[in-house]
Amino acid sequence: MQQWAREVARTLGRPSPGVVRTLATTTDAELTLIDDIVVKLHAPRTDAAQLARRLDLAAASGQFVPPLDTRVRIGPDGRPATIWPLVEVADATSDVQPWAAAGTLLAGLHCVRTPGDLPRHGWPERLDRAVHRAPDELRDLGVRLASEARRDEPPTVLHGDWHLGQLGRWRGGWRLLDVDDAGVGDPAWDLARPAGLWACGLLGDADWHTFLDAYREAGGPAIPPTGDPWPALDLPARCAVFVAAVRAIAGGDVHSSGTAPILLEACRRMAQ
Repeated sequence: MQQWAREVARTLGRPSPGVVRTLATTTDAELTLIDDIVVKLHAPRTDAAQLARRLDLAAASGQFVPPLDTRVRIGPDGRPATIWPLVEVADATSDVQPWAAAGTLLAGLHCVRTPGDLPRHGWPERLDRAVHRAPDELRDLGVRLASEARRDEPPTVLHGDWHLGQLGRWRGGWRLLDVDDAGVGDPAWDLARPAGLWACGLLGDADWHTFLDAYREAGGPAIPPTGDPWPALDLPARCAVFVAAVRAIAGGDVHSSGTAPILLEACRRMAQ
């Protein structure tokens, strides 16, 4: 993989690539870092044709860090690969988080004109994977939530897997990262994780309202411009808490492993 990534770097005008590092991810993707380039080998389940449409969205929308190449390449093991600039990623452990910037970015993405060939967002598949991995105590809850999530949704563009780690520095500001689950559907899914964490008491009121106010001020369509946002957020938030609980219990999410008891208790309340 590293040698192939070096060859890719050379095609982008880097005749003598420097230090190469390879990083695994929790989503079965593999990142190879070469100087200021990231070669991403996507998860085996990735559909290359759908990824190409998502890549076009990232290049054109103005909300994502743009790819260095809009072609989907095929890696040495047959998996799709894409090429990105190496950027600073938001630190989820920092005391100060870019919640306002996140709300503004997501609102802008949700207002993008919907491409006709963009696939559905990635939350339904994420729920199905979580149900498969869930302990017996949570499986019935997961089945019920996954069933509720199979609903008609508006054709709005959304990120499909948003959390603070999906923000990267680009030309002095923040942009979205990771197009693997971008698609069309209910934009409330992009607010699901912060909404669920806030409902569990794992996100403070100040951060939550900063995020929500910025989203509303930028014209985000997922929630009403005024009044109670929860009717729109309830189902996505419950699904996000369930997925986070499964990951925390399995030890697959370093950011939520210490909060597993809180997430598990929230799931128990939802199951009643």
